[in-house]
Amino acid sequence: MADKKRGAGLTILAILFVVIAISNFLKPLSGGRGHFVFLGVKQSGLDNAILGPLFGLMQLAIAAGIWRMKRYTVGLAYAYTGYVVLNTFLFNLRNPQPHDVKSIFFWILYIAIGVGVPLATAMIMSRRRAELT
Repeated sequence: MADKKRGAGLTILAILFVVIAISNFLKPLSGGRGHFVFLGVKQSGLDNAILGPLFGLMQLAIAAGIWRMKRYTVGLAYAYTGYVVLNTFLFNLRNPQPHDVKSIFFWILYIAIGVGVPLATAMIMSRRRAELT
């Protein structure tokens, strides 16, 4: 019955968080090609091996909270949204990006997904707070 209560939108958001978590779990295994970015800095070595999976666990916690309609998800999703905004800002401050159409399109897409998924989660879950346990 929980899936009917949760609805298609939140189910999709939960699945997206699982996909993001898997991506972060795999970063240390990418042979140096996948770098977790923490506070605007690409991580490598031990930092990458710790931070990627650590954030993956948090993203799985958000996914589980969505799936099970848990109240803690609201705060965690808002906090994660703030982190993504700060992280993106710091990364662009430290690593100026080219201004060609392809790069601009990538960053718009990245921000739309990176900020949109956790923000939509937080907003939808906030509106449905009375249904959360």
